[in-house]
Amino acid sequence: MSGNTVKHLVIHGRVQGVGYRYSMRAQAQVEGVTGWVRNRRDGTVEAMVAGEPAAVERMLAWARIGPAGGSVSQVVVEDGAGEFASFEMLATA
Repeated sequence: MSGNTVKHLVIHGRVQGVGYRYSMRAQAQVEGVTGWVRNRRDGTVEAMVAGEPAAVERMLAWARIGPAGGSVSQVVVEDGAGEFASFEMLATA
């Protein structure tokens, strides 16, 4: 995955029960990125996004808005690690 960027995201706000994970997976397919997304018990959504730098930046921009039914208050972004074959929804952590 040379030349790829990997970012770890924690999304805060009204992001559970609004289709955030499903919408993020669909957007990941549009952007051609890999990784995963899951709900967390604290009410946030966590994701790992990997791909070409421009595609990852577009995913970060999308994450700050989210789906129409949600309301994102903050996205904490850190460098991530890993290689992923697809973009998956994982079980709640």
